[in-house]
Amino acid sequence: MPEALIQLNNIVKDYKTMRALDGVDLEVFPGITGLLGPNGAGKSTLIKVLLGLVRVSGGSGTVLGHKLAKEGKAIRNKVGYMPEDDCYIAGMSGIQVVQFSASLAGLPGVEALRRSHEILDFCGMQQERYRTIETYSTGMRQKIKFAAAIVHDPEFLIFDEPTSGLDPEERESLLNRIKILASTVGKSVIISTHILPDVQAICDQVVILQNGKVRLNETLDELNRPSEASVSIRVNGDVTPISDFLYRQNLQVTAKPNGKLVVGEDANDSSGGLNTTERNQRVAAIVWQGARETGTTIQSLTPAKNSLEEIFMSVVSEAANADS
Repeated sequence: MPEALIQLNNIVKDYKTMRALDGVDLEVFPGITGLLGPNGAGKSTLIKVLLGLVRVSGGSGTVLGHKLAKEGKAIRNKVGYMPEDDCYIAGMSGIQVVQFSASLAGLPGVEALRRSHEILDFCGMQQERYRTIETYSTGMRQKIKFAAAIVHDPEFLIFDEPTSGLDPEERESLLNRIKILASTVGKSVIISTHILPDVQAICDQVVILQNGKVRLNETLDELNRPSEASVSIRVNGDVTPISDFLYRQNLQVTAKPNGKLVVGEDANDSSGGLNTTERNQRVAAIVWQGARETGTTIQSLTPAKNSLEEIFMSVVSEAANADS
């Protein structure tokens, strides 16, 4: 296992009578981590704690080897932060905003300007970088915040709702840039978001907060892996003939929208001690046999994945019941 970049032990944060974080234990490893939770779950407070912007009421932790309570400035020197809300000085152009952020991080004037242009090129900002930021669309302001967060080449990145308000094309472009930073440049990232497909698309680790507690901290690969062997198939035309065939083979069949079926083993079928891959192959072989015998056209067949949305709703629901 790689060494954890963030380690939190029993972190508590109280705001007078309200407990925002309640005994948070958390390890964050290199890669991209998705931070999820309903409104009021404690995500924003957790980010402020990681940045050393608020004092904790209890517990201890380290970020990039620095202690939370004593080395907040050292932590912030190594972290790039993209806030959810707009934060800029009126009258400044896009290039000036990014250059100012670079200067605050200690880059000298000429290098700050050079680096700012380089980062805005990476973000797809053309001549509009010279316009005042008040004239920007939501997507352009998101690009500027993103650029300002990474211009000083920080070791760790925290993005709060980075794709909020973006159209599908802009959203995909921003997610691709985050993937490039992680896979090519080796940056580690926390993304706090309400958009579950964003997490599904690029994250390695998923953390779910609810009522100030960590309810789930798992790799996306583990979350995607069903507990039972199953495959997902997409069928052209009527799904009834192949569904009936698969039922007769004692397989579990769940219909999904757009001609999609999830086909799995009977829960009581041990399949002779086969591993999950071998059991999936067995299920797939039966599906292909059914396609031949029923004349059904299989458009696609892949190992089934758990739905992150279903996992999220289940975790939040269980947490609400446990706290009530």
